[in-house]
Amino acid sequence: MEPITVLIVDDHPVVRAGLRGMLTNESDIEVVGEAGSADTAVSMAHALSPAVVLMDLRMPGGGVEATARLAEQKPECRVLVLTTYGSDDQILSAVEAGATGYLLKHADREELLQAIRGAATGETVLAPSVAARLTRRVRSPKRDSLSAREAEVLRLVARGLTNAAIGAALFISEATVKTHMLRIFGKLEVADRTAAVMVAVNRGLITVDED
Repeated sequence: MEPITVLIVDDHPVVRAGLRGMLTNESDIEVVGEAGSADTAVSMAHALSPAVVLMDLRMPGGGVEATARLAEQKPECRVLVLTTYGSDDQILSAVEAGATGYLLKHADREELLQAIRGAATGETVLAPSVAARLTRRVRSPKRDSLSAREAEVLRLVARGLTNAAIGAALFISEATVKTHMLRIFGKLEVADRTAAVMVAVNRGLITVDED
């Protein structure tokens, strides 16, 4: 298998060097470039077509803006936010801009590696603390219920489909699938896809053998 190619985007050279060092010894991950600004990140993504872009938010040009540009211009490049920011508005802004995942910089090495591998497949990847904040933000008063479309999305998740495949099956964008997943996480009070399916099945909200 070819390695997961990664573009590191952060305006601090020391942070970029640290991330590169952390990823260098992983046989399935290859750092193909570094960028210190939004404009450079977008240009390099076009030139290198990395599978995953590790994106900081605070930098010249803005990480959210760069994420939005990449989501529009290079949707095959998955943006994984890695930042010190953790406010609700910043998290939602990044996700709504098209980020596949959101981690805080105090994440440990294994959490980062798992997030990169998950992001490369198009999965929504959220740090537990971030998922908790989104849960509080998007929680519905009817948090034990799912909309018809949310249930439909989750049944496809249970079948092992990626966000991109779900979007294709339902004729909706991958960004819309991500939005549905975030709302599902909030309603079910979970932080990942596997837990969402398990909770929904246990509560009778979906059955995995439905068409």
